[in-house]
Amino acid sequence: MIPGGGQPNMQQLLQQAQKMQQDLARAQEELAATEVDGQAGGGLVKATVNGSGELRGLVIDPKAVDPEDTETLADLVVAAVQAANENAQQLQQQKLGPLAQGLGGGGIPGLPF
Repeated sequence: MIPGGGQPNMQQLLQQAQKMQQDLARAQEELAATEVDGQAGGGLVKATVNGSGELRGLVIDPKAVDPEDTETLADLVVAAVQAANENAQQLQQQKLGPLAQGLGGGGIPGLPF
């Protein structure tokens, strides 16, 4: 509803939509450039993902490598990547959540909120 019952200014609405689109694109670029870490096994395995959840790095402490027990190492890698992705999702919500609320709170298709 527009106060006073007037018609919305279409040019103004288009400008607002364009600004929100630009803000969203900028936030997505920042996410892609931001790296977050996750770890498992008390830091024996560390995974780094960007804010979009793309795996960018993996560090495995030699103490975690046991040729007789590669299953545990695999579990630690999976856990570290999952922890990093959870941190990336939190970052996404911090960066993109306010923009989604500006779009009516319905969320943005394809994004986890």
